[in-house]
Amino acid sequence: MLTGEPFIPETITVHLGAPDSDAANVTVDFPTYIKNVASSEIYPTWPESALRANIYAITSFALNRIYTEWYRSRGYDFDITASTQFDQKFINNREIFENISDIVDEIFNDYVVRQGYIEPLFTSFCNGTTVTCSGLSQWGTVSLANQGFTPYEILQYYYGDNINIVKDAPVMTKTPSYPGTPLTEGMATNDVRSIQVQLNRISRNYPAIPKIPSIDGVYSTYTADAVREFQRIFNLAETGTVNEATWYKIAYIYTSVKRLAELNSEGVNLEEVKKQYPGELKFGMQSVYVNELQYYLAVIGAYYEAVIPVEITGYFGEMTENSVKSFQRVFGLPETGVVDRNTWNDIYRAYAGIVESTPISDETIVIYPGTVLKEGTTSEYVRVLQEYLSYIHQSYPNIPAVNNTGYFGPLTKASVIAFQKQFDIPQSGVVGAATWNAVSSVYSDLKFGFNKQPYQYPGYIISAETNGGAE
Repeated sequence: MLTGEPFIPETITVHLGAPDSDAANVTVDFPTYIKNVASSEIYPTWPESALRANIYAITSFALNRIYTEWYRSRGYDFDITASTQFDQKFINNREIFENISDIVDEIFNDYVVRQGYIEPLFTSFCNGTTVTCSGLSQWGTVSLANQGFTPYEILQYYYGDNINIVKDAPVMTKTPSYPGTPLTEGMATNDVRSIQVQLNRISRNYPAIPKIPSIDGVYSTYTADAVREFQRIFNLAETGTVNEATWYKIAYIYTSVKRLAELNSEGVNLEEVKKQYPGELKFGMQSVYVNELQYYLAVIGAYYEAVIPVEITGYFGEMTENSVKSFQRVFGLPETGVVDRNTWNDIYRAYAGIVESTPISDETIVIYPGTVLKEGTTSEYVRVLQEYLSYIHQSYPNIPAVNNTGYFGPLTKASVIAFQKQFDIPQSGVVGAATWNAVSSVYSDLKFGFNKQPYQYPGYIISAETNGGAE
């Protein structure tokens, strides 16, 4: 079981079948999961009090599975199943009802607890007609709502009087939790500054969002315009005000795009990321080409929500197979889970498109260029690396500053080695994906972070099982 106060996870991994079936896993953001289950379990025409009571129950049930680590503690690689025999009904890629979506955006981080406990209540439920149970009756909530019961009173009716509803639980992202009141024009707070930082970062990937020229914590017209465009893009009410739903959607998108600089890319041991098709890759294989495949999928997964990102281990296991299938599904390829020539070429084209769409600019964080940088290399990416290292030097004086010449000479190598030593990366003096992502992440957090304080980067744990050597 997890310890400490429960939080709302950023994502949840769902097994699309019974626990021991060979069904695929899908990972979706938590509010999307709740919307999907609610749209699958209940009817949008029901009274609002009934809808809210059911959504509280659905959310608490899922959080209980995560908090108690019900499946993961038993050796499974998912949090919950899509089988109503064991959990809640989830239909991958189903249509979401608009009024249910609106309610979930408002209350997805509220859940039911027993008084005196912090663990989300195991809120069992059934439809109440064809199946009855000791928990909540879904159709019974309709009758109670029509009698004037509030959502809380409906939950008390089924789960007892000694329950509470936890409100505004923190969302587990690397961003602050919702401050409790909407942010509007004229306000001047650190929370406004946080939103400005995040929106400017997001605008690199969604250029329709206008840049906020001054990150000063003042909710100006520029900030309102950026918020309004963000809301338009992500189908939120275009108010220009940051309410709870907008706050957490910004946090989720910010975390997604920032993931490119924080990929768990340990174990990339490539002299060069090659474009050539290496031959068929499939379940059970272990090679440097699997490392390469996983890196591509990790980057693509940060841009395409429906593509499951993977850890870079060099082993083609179930998670890699599911990631390949999700890519094939998104790009209209046969969902075999096997990387044939067509799949490889489309994966590389998708990755290359992301690299090309991310300009090399002093105002952007550049993703890994796809080739290892080492002593003797001359390129624009070396210049970017040197710029990042020199900026990091201001907070970490033991990492030498270097001139932005674009040439990877001995001084640049010494700076890279000092960085690798500081952040527990094998000290090779070579910049592959792991080191590039670490440098760009630290640079990003120092330059655009909330307090511009030294970022305590967790480092990479390299083992013979995942890497077998330095970068």
